[in-house]
Amino acid sequence: MESLSATNKENTVTKAQKMKLQWRKKSPNTIALLSLTLAALKTPQNPSSKTLILKSSNKFLHLLHPKSPLSLSSSESLLNAILTLLPPLLRSSCDDVVCAAARIVGAASLVSIEVNKRIACDVDIVKGLILNVLRVENMETKKAVCNAILDLSITSVGCQSLLEVSGLNYLMLGILQVLKSTVFPLSINMMENEGNIFLGVENFQDETAMLLLNASATLTNFCDTEQLKNIPRKLKEESAPYLREQWSEVREQLLTSRFLSFSEVKHCYMSNLTVRNLAESIFRLSMDAPGLTYSIPAEAVMGHIFGPCSSSFTNFMLEQWESSPFLIRNQQKDLEAPNAVFISIMQSLTCEETLPRSLSSILRGMVSCPPVALNEIDSLRFLDDVRDTLGSPMIYQQDIRVVRTNLHSKFEEHHFQDSSSNGLEAPRSFSADDIFKCEAAYREGYTIALRGMEFRLNSVAEVAQRVASFFGQPSVGANLYVTPPNSQGLSCHYDDHCVFVCQLYGAKQWTVYPQPIVKLPRLYECRDIPQDLLVDRKRILLREGDVLYLPRGIAHEACTVTDLGTSNEDCESSVHLTLAVDVEPPFEWEGFAHVALYHWSQIKGFDTLTHGTSEVLAISVIILHVAIRLISTTEPMFRKACLVAASSLPAKTEYWLDNNQRTTFGVLVDKINELSSFTDSLKFLQMTVERHGDPLHWLQWLEHLDGQEVYFRDTWKLTSDGISNILSFIYQHKDEAEAAFAHVKSKFCNEVLFDDAKVSFNILHAKYKQARLQYMNGMLSLHEQSVISL
Repeated sequence: MESLSATNKENTVTKAQKMKLQWRKKSPNTIALLSLTLAALKTPQNPSSKTLILKSSNKFLHLLHPKSPLSLSSSESLLNAILTLLPPLLRSSCDDVVCAAARIVGAASLVSIEVNKRIACDVDIVKGLILNVLRVENMETKKAVCNAILDLSITSVGCQSLLEVSGLNYLMLGILQVLKSTVFPLSINMMENEGNIFLGVENFQDETAMLLLNASATLTNFCDTEQLKNIPRKLKEESAPYLREQWSEVREQLLTSRFLSFSEVKHCYMSNLTVRNLAESIFRLSMDAPGLTYSIPAEAVMGHIFGPCSSSFTNFMLEQWESSPFLIRNQQKDLEAPNAVFISIMQSLTCEETLPRSLSSILRGMVSCPPVALNEIDSLRFLDDVRDTLGSPMIYQQDIRVVRTNLHSKFEEHHFQDSSSNGLEAPRSFSADDIFKCEAAYREGYTIALRGMEFRLNSVAEVAQRVASFFGQPSVGANLYVTPPNSQGLSCHYDDHCVFVCQLYGAKQWTVYPQPIVKLPRLYECRDIPQDLLVDRKRILLREGDVLYLPRGIAHEACTVTDLGTSNEDCESSVHLTLAVDVEPPFEWEGFAHVALYHWSQIKGFDTLTHGTSEVLAISVIILHVAIRLISTTEPMFRKACLVAASSLPAKTEYWLDNNQRTTFGVLVDKINELSSFTDSLKFLQMTVERHGDPLHWLQWLEHLDGQEVYFRDTWKLTSDGISNILSFIYQHKDEAEAAFAHVKSKFCNEVLFDDAKVSFNILHAKYKQARLQYMNGMLSLHEQSVISL
């Protein structure tokens, strides 16, 4: 057997060698054919010239076939000759010639990465290819051009070259050109394979549109931030309706899991465009949209939430903000005004009999909205993290909860349960069947809780942005709660953020415990509530138009039983929206103090400090940051929201708020000067090293300050080993280090200026706000149809 195998191998090698010799003998004819083709291109209208060009093009295409015995990599002269020939072929006025040339480009792009890069670096070839997207009319030729673009874009060099000659603009114009002349939306088919869902078209006449869509999505998803901004706004706006309508078709099929089998795929064209690719391209094209069109004036939102008087907001800030509940009664007649807050949502839920069905139609139009990391300000980096789920149906627990609280036992029950240890299902995508189950659950007394409404409805996004500007935060979240009669959704709890409960429909009875369970809890610091702390409760009945403010840390619960002592058959359903003011670490007063210290240390520099070496003084700044952190755990003022970046306020209110913020900062500086402890800070660092933790992880957001990223990485983003070395140095020079710390603290507290810190703080705020706006714009674009349905 071994000898037979060896003989076969020898015969195979010999056969291959003979074929190569034969092709090498023929290669002079090939080179001659190249020369004849160049000559024929001078008279392309001549029938014999056209025949020769097509014949030679087919010959070259055959040479590029993977099974061709003549490898281009071993025939540099042949490759150079073919690349030289491509630009004039692509400029031909004959569609057949352009088609042949495009096929050669596509085949050559797949020969190897090196050949792909050679083509990508030839501007004449790339530009000639792109110009034909709009120039040629023959659909077969257009398909060949699109396929060639897709083949070239398998490398980053290819994508970059296509973008440099405005390839994405041409492809988007090509989509508009084709779709305006065909039936739209396309009849999309979907096939699932190895976790990816690919898109195809049922009608082969739609293949060109799908290829253009595929190529356009490929380049869009390769773009960096600046390249996305350079796409003409008008082109984005004209393309948006087509893309979103197509997305609506895809989203519906995704929800119902209508996928083709492999046998059915043979009867339609399947592209390599996935659902995620399409969702990401729509998201990216919408990120830098001009923004929301504010139909409701800021003063209308402010009046609805805080009261009609010009001093209402000021009074609220002085008496209730982050300290005690606050109720505003709004008359129904006020809500009927043309600029009434939340009117578009209320109009969609005006009839109780249609509420479950209306809710179901809304849910069908919603997709998953993954939460953004607190320190994330790069939207494209965020996309890298969520790419696998972007555009997918809603995920239970993340986007939606279906929950009720037993009115007697006060325990929460989730409608979607299994036998897992905590009684809840693991996160899963919602299906069309699950949505129908929500209707049934609603009739059984379950509340439907929807997170991230500011990403799903333009009207909610508009109000959320207004409220965020009042409080100087980058964004404000919004959750919708739909509760049937005689029911309670969530059990008694407190939040790690302040909320404004806006009653949209029906009525709801709230029980509020004014004594804080935790004084100003930070994000993700909520714990179970000891029953002995639930004292001095107050009951508040909210009706349509009313707004209830609840500070973070205040326990509360709500139900649709208006008379809690008896069964009430006539009680109403309830729909309310909560606006959640999350105070992220950079935008607490502690964060402002860190920004002030950082800015002061950069402006003053260590050369102006006279006590200690520059190394000891730099370490002292780090220790002072730690000291500020420790003070914030015992002094609630440091955990309060900093409103330095607040906007959209009346002029008098802005003037008052500015003075208020300056006064608060002065108090904070005095606290830092009085309470900062060198010894306690060292103990904190030592404990962190012993636990092998990151001692400054809570300060990583500071790297986003303008132009200071290198300094932050080099000086502050320290490992436990780095801190261990610092501690060793301090213990060896303890007296000098403690004296330097006292010197730095004193100089900072005496020299720091509010206005200097304010400039840096506003830069940081603008970066966060821009990132949140981009995310919101992208998500709203994936929910466009749900906006229309309301």
